[in-house]
Formats: sequence, C-alpha cells, structure tokens
Amino acid sequence: MTELDLKERIAAGLAAVRDRSLTYTDAEDDILLRQHSTLMSPLVWDLAHVGNYEELWVLREAGGITPLRPEIDDIYDAFKHPRKDRPSLPILGPREAREYISGVRGRVLDVLDTIDLDAPDPLRRAGFVFGLVIQHEHQHDETMLATLQLSRQPGLVRDGELPPGRPGGPEEVFVPAGRFQMGTGTLPWAYDNERPAHWVDLPAYWIDRLPVGNAAYAAFIEAGGYDDPRWWTPEGWRWHQESGATAPLFWTRDGDTWWRVRFGRTEPVPPDEPVQHVSWYEADAYARWAGKRLPTEAEWEKACGWDPVAGRARTYPWGDADPDPGLANLGHRAARPAPLGAYPRGASAYGAEQMIGEVWEWTGSWFQPYPGFRSFPYKEYSEVFFGQEYRVLRGGSWAADPAAVRTTFRNWDYPIRRQIFSGFRCARSATPEEAGAPITPGRA
Repeated sequence: MTELDLKERIAAGLAAVRDRSLTYTDAEDDILLRQHSTLMSPLVWDLAHVGNYEELWVLREAGGITPLRPEIDDIYDAFKHPRKDRPSLPILGPREAREYISGVRGRVLDVLDTIDLDAPDPLRRAGFVFGLVIQHEHQHDETMLATLQLSRQPGLVRDGELPPGRPGGPEEVFVPAGRFQMGTGTLPWAYDNERPAHWVDLPAYWIDRLPVGNAAYAAFIEAGGYDDPRWWTPEGWRWHQESGATAPLFWTRDGDTWWRVRFGRTEPVPPDEPVQHVSWYEADAYARWAGKRLPTEAEWEKACGWDPVAGRARTYPWGDADPDPGLANLGHRAARPAPLGAYPRGASAYGAEQMIGEVWEWTGSWFQPYPGFRSFPYKEYSEVFFGQEYRVLRGGSWAADPAAVRTTFRNWDYPIRRQIFSGFRCARSATPEEAGAPITPGRA
C-alpha cells in the first residue's frame, strides 16, 4: 500500500467513526447529560473524551501542535475520574463538545496531509497514531451503545437482515496438541498488549464450534443452575447472592416465555442467538454445569487464528481478507447477535465459527502481559490493568467495528460485568485417547 493509499484509508476511517459517534449522540441534551447508570459515563463525556484523546495523541504528540484546550485535560482523563464521578465534573455541554471535536478533527486532517508515515518514530510509522485514535473512538462508541441499552432509550434497534442459522452440525471441534504463535509482531495497528508474538505449546483440547446460545443457557436456568453452589466459584456464588441475578441482564420471565429488553423494545428471547449480557461468573458456572470449562485465552486464540497447514497466524479466523457481511456480524448492522451457524464462510482452520463478531467471549484467563511486553505509547492503556482483577474477553461483538477486531485483539473487564455485550463458548481438555486419535480438525 502506498503512503497516499494509506492516508486515504485513514481519512475514511476517521470519517466513518465520527459519523458513528455523532449518530449515537444525536439526542436531546438531557439524555446526553444524564448518567443512565453509575457503571457508565454521561454520553456527552464520551463524546468530548474521544476528541481530547485525539488532540493529545495526533495533534500534540505526533503533530507537535500547541494544545487547543489544555484546561480540559484533567476532566477527560479516564484514569483520574471513575465513571460514577464524571457527572460532577465541569464537562462540556453537547453543543460545545461537538464544536470542540470538530475543531480537533479539522486540525487532525491537516496533520494527516503532511505527516511522514514512513518515519522511524513508531507513533507515526504506518499511521499507528491514527489507528490508535480510530480504534479508541470505536471502543467508546460500543461503550455508548452499552449506555443506551442500559438507559432503555428507544430508537437504536436496527433490524437489518442477518443470515439464517444452520441447526445441527458438530457441537465441538478438536484442536490437536502443538505449538502456535500467539500475539503479533507484524500488524501495524495492534495494541501493546497484543505484542510481542511468542510461541505457546498447548495440549490437545476441544472447543465449542459455536458460542453458547440462549436456548442452551435457558436450560441451565431451568435445571436450577443459579440455585446450586456446586457450579459456582466461591467468589461467583458470593456475587450471585449479593446481586440477586437469576438470568442474564435484561431477561425477565412471564410464564413459560423468556423476554428481553433491547434498546427499549421488549421482545421474546430468540432461542437460536448467542447468549449475551452474562458475567464471567455466570459463564463459568454454566461451563461447569455442562461438564466443561471456559477456554484459556491461548486456547481461544489458537482455535480462532492459527493455520496448522500454513504454520502461521491468520488476521481473522477465515484468513487475512477484511471482514465483510458474509463473514462476520460486526459494525452494529442489526443490533443483535446473528443466529447460531450463520457464518460458515467465517470458520477458522479448525472449524470454529462465529469467533469474530456476535458477542465478546469470556475466557478463563486473567489479563496478563505477554513475555517481553513493553508499554507503548502509554502505561495506562494496558499495563495498569495487568494482574488478577480483570478477565480476558476475545472476539468482538456485533457492536464492535471491524477496525477494532482481529484474532489477536484482547479485551478485559471485571468478572462481574454484564452490561457489556458479553457471551462465551466452552472448552474441555482432550482425554489421552482423544489426544492420540487421528481426528480431522473441525470434526467432532
């Protein structure tokens, strides 16, 4: 790709993500200024924050431009102010926020015109800093969608057409023992926590071909899964007792029918969609009840992106081609997960399907650095979150944009979180007999 082509791609990405942000904040001022949940920021805080982040990294750090609004830096520092406290800050109002982000964007495009994308500086090289802000804004857009779902505001239920599901087929796919390369050293816009690429040796295991669906999860509820401490970790059982959760967030039961609220609309729970809005504790309890477990992060990535024939990692499960509507459910096309089995063309080399799009999938791993990790361009993106507080999620949801998903992308959150578009699939270790059997990948 030439530098001109790359700059055109960046400009298009900047325009697309800003259109999305403005769509989600096209509402009455009261809706934008209100805190709909203490778990989330007011929508207008997110809107101005993405502009402030863009000013800091593109204009000041990469462009060397004098700060436009240095007096608001503290207000929009996400690490200084927890979400619950942000309504008390002197945040910009909706009109001022829109004017601010527009002014920043105009100058950003000027920087893009003149910047050298072949520079040795890693912030500028291959347009990394622009990829940083594009992905960052898309991540905040998904957060805005989660906020709007919590607010139960109508108007964002998109009923775009999705492919039909495919009932039947193998429940699990087999991943043979062996090494694979985890992480990346080549994707130019990958975050620091995805680096460096390193070899991981795994024993043989099975992983669900598809995410766990609503019907399967309802069976767990019907079997008394929320009432039996055998399936829960001590911490999970404590959370369950304190929260009073008896089903995924936004689910209610009326007689024999489960209902859900989706952006202000009450509708029957579709049995053939991946379950979403479950915490790590709920996902872990279901897996135990099913006689399985959550996959480790390494198991998830190998099943998703490793090509055992070529001996290399793929950018996406299906290969290196960019996502399109026939491969994955991304970009808020329909405001819901697609039916199970809807994307056979998007299957991984091992036969696992719908690993990109649909729901963020909880894994059994804590968020930890890879061997040789180095923070870049700042510690607060990844390093301050490493430890045993946050569980890793993988894959991206229907609300994630293709610019912010890939087989190596790592998300993380507290195990109690349910407002995010989170689901899961299960795994299990292969028996010695299974591990030694000549099983064709993708066949159960």
